[in-house]
Amino acid sequence: MDKKYTTTRALALRIAELLTQQGISQYELAKRSILAETTISGIMNERWKTTTLSTIERISDGFGLSISQFLDSPLFDHDKFNN
Repeated sequence: MDKKYTTTRALALRIAELLTQQGISQYELAKRSILAETTISGIMNERWKTTTLSTIERISDGFGLSISQFLDSPLFDHDKFNN
């Protein structure tokens, strides 16, 4: 059986995946995304239970991706969510 995630957890895992792929830190992502580093760490540590689309757009931009590219991951498959 596949592991189930909350959307918050899936978002944190996707960011972690892309940070590793691109070899950048949370701090660098925050700078590129024009977001506070506490915003990125809050998402990564799942302290934020909701994240706005505009924040996801900024994070996507920070990775040099469109929102659809950012969300194009098995982590976001509907059957993986438990919420």
